Amino acid sequence: MDKPPYHIPTMPEINTIPYNGLKAISLFSGCGGSSLGYRMAGIKVLWANEFIPAAWETYRANFPSTLLDSRDIREIQPEEILKEIRLDARELDILDGSPPCASFSTAGARNKHWGAIKKYSDTEQRTDDLFFEYSRILKGIQPKVFVAENVSGLVKGVAKGYFMEILSELKKSGYRVKCKVLDAKWLGVPQQRERAIFIGVRNDLNLEPTYPTPLKYCYTLRDILNIEVDNGMNVDTDISPYKIGQVYDCLKKGINIQYYNLLKIANLDKPCHTITQAGGSAHTASIIHPTFKRKFTIEELKKICSFPAGFILTGNFEQKWERLGRAVPPLMMRAIAETIRDSILQVNGQSKD
Repeated sequence: MDKPPYHIPTMPEINTIPYNGLKAISLFSGCGGSSLGYRMAGIKVLWANEFIPAAWETYRANFPSTLLDSRDIREIQPEEILKEIRLDARELDILDGSPPCASFSTAGARNKHWGAIKKYSDTEQRTDDLFFEYSRILKGIQPKVFVAENVSGLVKGVAKGYFMEILSELKKSGYRVKCKVLDAKWLGVPQQRERAIFIGVRNDLNLEPTYPTPLKYCYTLRDILNIEVDNGMNVDTDISPYKIGQVYDCLKKGINIQYYNLLKIANLDKPCHTITQAGGSAHTASIIHPTFKRKFTIEELKKICSFPAGFILTGNFEQKWERLGRAVPPLMMRAIAETIRDSILQVNGQSKD
């Protein structure tokens, strides 16, 4: 099927997109994948919260005009946010958030550490209760619409009880709520990445949550990568342990190697496997370049995750990989934001605010 060339707007192009008057805030913002998607849809993100230092450093580098609160969400009150953004309750258009999802991932023993404090990125914290912190902020701010993102594992298997509890809590906050698992590969991202997307519309608006229509095509790695020249050598993969070397040959032959059994060679003619947050570390589950004997470079990962080349990532190789592996792909969130803009909030015209 014919499809347009893969295109990620550049940062200068994104910064010239006119605002349409809609205003949003973002909880658990990470490096800003969701915020970038909202910006692409002409929506202004006024305020963001991110607790992980390496993540908020990246966020601040790319969104200097957005108010950034780096406190633990448990310390933040809805009234504080409203005061900072100079709005009253019920005036905000969109509350966005991606509560940390490691506790619900389908990888590993998901319920083993529920209720426990454990390592998360560069910190230690409990993560399975953060959706309820999200709903606490939601109740206090009462935006017209909310969007909450999590791994697809939240709606599967042993996590279903948590899912039903979360869904009930969100509905009790005064919203019509739906949850749907979306795959980024059908929303313009060259990566197979399933995410559970909650969308809620405040009851008084008398409208139902709606989702973007999947594209009839998806982009493959062949569509986006330069496979003629290996410009990744001597960049950020030409150091041990990121060069794969002989491991690549063994994997091609189907030989299982201790410590490397979780590595996968990407298929050039398919969307990339899910990029995980730990893929930049040694001996962890990771995706290998389809034609060269190495992991992806950070610039290649940006393309796979639909981030502009000019998007600033701070930290070392592993930290940059983690930021991208944890992020919502911007083109995925753009599709969601545009649907909310056009089908629910029905905004016309542009604003210079």
